[in-house]
Amino acid sequence: MKKESFWDKTATRSVLASLVAILTGMVAGGLIILIVGLTNPTLGIKGAWEGIRLVAAGLFSTGRGSAGELTFGFNPTSFGNMLFRAMPLVMTGLSVALGNKAGLFNIGAPGQFLAGTAASLSVALSVPTSVLPAWLIWILAFLAGMIAGACWGAIPGLLKAFLNINEVLACIMTNWIAANLVTWFFDVSNLKNALEGTKSGYIYKTSTILNDVVIDGVSSTVGAAVPEGAQMVATRGGVATGKMGLDALFGGSQINGGILVAILIAVVIYILLSKTTLGYQLKACGANRYAARYAGIRDKRNIVLTMALAGALSAAGAALYYLSGNTEFFWNTYQSLPSEGFNGIPVALLAINNPIGVIFSAVFMSMLQICGQKLTELTAYNEYITNVIIAVIVYLSAFMLVIKMWIGKLRSGKAVKK
Repeated sequence: MKKESFWDKTATRSVLASLVAILTGMVAGGLIILIVGLTNPTLGIKGAWEGIRLVAAGLFSTGRGSAGELTFGFNPTSFGNMLFRAMPLVMTGLSVALGNKAGLFNIGAPGQFLAGTAASLSVALSVPTSVLPAWLIWILAFLAGMIAGACWGAIPGLLKAFLNINEVLACIMTNWIAANLVTWFFDVSNLKNALEGTKSGYIYKTSTILNDVVIDGVSSTVGAAVPEGAQMVATRGGVATGKMGLDALFGGSQINGGILVAILIAVVIYILLSKTTLGYQLKACGANRYAARYAGIRDKRNIVLTMALAGALSAAGAALYYLSGNTEFFWNTYQSLPSEGFNGIPVALLAINNPIGVIFSAVFMSMLQICGQKLTELTAYNEYITNVIIAVIVYLSAFMLVIKMWIGKLRSGKAVKK
C-alpha cells in the first residue's frame, strides 16, 4: 500500500486552506489601504505603505522615531495585550467548535458569555475576603460562571433534542433574553455603580468588597449615586487572576495567567474529542444523528450535553476576562451583545473546529485587533479596515471545503504531469 504523502493528508490541506483564507484577507486589506491612500492627497503612496506595514506587522510597532518614521521591534506591551485579548476568543472559539463537531451551530455564545459574566462577578463581588481567601473566591467565581453558562447553553440543547427546534433560532432568542436578564439583575441588585436617574453605569472589578470604596477620593458605597465620570476603585480585596510571572515578560500589558488556563482547557477539549468515547459519540451525532441513535448512542443526551459544555466554555471565557482585575463591565447590556461571543465563530471556522487550531486562530484575530489600534494611532486610517480583513477571512472560511478540493486538484494535476 502506497504511503500517503505529507501534502496529501487531510490535516495538511486544512491548514493550507486556512492559510489561503488568511493571505487572501490580508491582500484584500492591503488593496483597500492602497486605494484609500492613492485617492486621499493627505495620505498618498507613503501613507498607504505605512498602513500596509502596520496591518502586516503592527504587533511589532514601537511608534515613530525622531524623524517621524515608523519604528519596529519587540513590543512587550502589544504582545501581552494580544494574548490577553486572545484569552476570551479561545474560549468562545472552543464553544463554537465543540458545537460544530457535534453538528450544532452554537450562535448562542454571546448569551452564554453574559450568563458567565453575571454569575462570576456576583460571586467575586459578594463574598468578602475576610470570610474566604481571595484565591478560593476566584475559583468559586470561575466555577459559578461556568455552571451558569452550562445551564444557559443547555436550554437550546433541550429545545433541539426534545422539540426539534432549530438551535440557531433558539440561541438567538436566548442571547437577547440573557442581555435583558443581566441588565435587570444588575439594575435591581446592589452590584452596580449607577449614575443618578439613568440606566448607564459600570463596575470596576478589583475587589470582593461591596462597601468601603473610594470614588474620586471620597468614601462611598456601591449602589450610591456618583458624579458622572467618577471611577469606582476598591480599596481592598485582591480577587483577580494571578500574573504567573507573565507580567515580567510583557511589561505594561494586561496579560495574566488566564491565557494559560485557556490553553489548558483547549488541550483538554482536544483530548476529549479525539481520545475518549464521549468525544467519539459527540462526533458521531454530528455526522448523522439518526445513524448514531441506531448504533445505540443516546443522541438527545449528547445534544444537550454538547450545548451545556459549549455554554460552559463560553462562560469560562467571560469569567477569565472579567476576573482579570483590570477590565470594566458595562452592566447595561440589553442594547448590544458582547462581541467576544460572535468573534468565536470566525475563530472556530478558521481553525476548522480543531481545539488546538483555535488557540492560533484566536491569537491571529487578536493580533489583527492590535494592528487596527496601531493603524488608528499612527496613521490617518481607521482601525475598522482590519474588520474588512476578518470579514474576507470569515467568508472564505465558509468555503474551506471548496478550497481544500482546489488544493487537491492542484496536487493531482502535478502528479499527472510527473
